[in-house]
Amino acid sequence: MSKSISWHGVYPALLTPFEADGSIDFDMFKKNIEAQIDAGVAGVIIAGTLGEASTLTSKEKFDLLVSAKSFVPENFPVLLNIAEQATVEAAAFARKAEELGADGLMLLPPMRYRASDREVVAYFAAVAKSTSLPIMIYNNPVDYAIHVTVEMFEELESYSNIQAAKESTRDLTNITRMINRFGDRFKILGGVDTIALETQLVGASGSVAGLVNAFPRETVAIYRLAEVGRLDEALAIYRWFMPLLELDIHPRLVQYIKLAAAAEGLSNEHVRAPRLPLENEEKVRIQKIIDDAIASRPVLPDIE
Repeated sequence: MSKSISWHGVYPALLTPFEADGSIDFDMFKKNIEAQIDAGVAGVIIAGTLGEASTLTSKEKFDLLVSAKSFVPENFPVLLNIAEQATVEAAAFARKAEELGADGLMLLPPMRYRASDREVVAYFAAVAKSTSLPIMIYNNPVDYAIHVTVEMFEELESYSNIQAAKESTRDLTNITRMINRFGDRFKILGGVDTIALETQLVGASGSVAGLVNAFPRETVAIYRLAEVGRLDEALAIYRWFMPLLELDIHPRLVQYIKLAAAAEGLSNEHVRAPRLPLENEEKVRIQKIIDDAIASRPVLPDIE
């Protein structure tokens, strides 16, 4: 039976915590996911950019998937990110993910090769044909230099398991373009923390979030308050949150968000080279942003 995902709510793009020796810290990985579940997230995404996919082996990505599936509640969606370079490898990765119990996939375009629109569509289509798993296309032209246009989504519309788009174009009007063209055929999930609320208000059904790794309850509260129309309360939390959310749009977002999550006991600071730990003025500055936010943390309202 094909798996299904609602594509509504908050989906953390999970960090991958490491031990000091560079091995994966599976205990911390579990602790973070359990905190996300307790806060009410809708699912989790493994081995994305924040998960340091570029330094994980395929085996490690699958090990993280198997680990997560071993303790999450039944029917709780665990998605695995695909960032393979060759089409045949991406399709094989999708099949293996399905075999190991993944509930869905997030799919990036080929990264090292600046593919044409036709090549990107063919890449996505080949992966979709290789698996029955639900797929979310990651559309991030700012960081990855490939824009998945409305016209490209039109070519992908016939693949029923391509169901959602992680909207990271930074162009809020693109959400309206997608909805005007496709209705609810493709669910839209916001992919940029600093405009997550705005993205939701113009039609996104959820978000793929980063700072949720450190502050899951606040992230979920903003989404739920906005969903029920309590915008003043959502905005109050969002405005408190913004200095932290801006950590998500920096080239060292992994180090910054790991530092924030470490302050909350949900990660540690270890990263894999070529990333290096923060130091000196930069670390002091980012730590102050985190400490100031924690010191002024809002009391969250009850949300039915």
